[in-house]
Amino acid sequence: MKSDLIDLTMYLHHETAKAVLVSDDGIRDNAVWLPKSHCETAPGENGVCVVTLPEWLALERGLI
Repeated sequence: MKSDLIDLTMYLHHETAKAVLVSDDGIRDNAVWLPKSHCETAPGENGVCVVTLPEWLALERGLI
């Protein structure tokens, strides 16, 4: 069975207990909120992180 999870390298702008605010270009005005219940983040350097999320959510939020 094919997994629908994908990894995206994103800029992390803000984080709350329930969601993360990320963008693919580092511009906060272009950032989208992702619920932590549907994604995982792995910290990187210089504000960059790897977000693992379902493909449908990435499509819905315009990330791919």
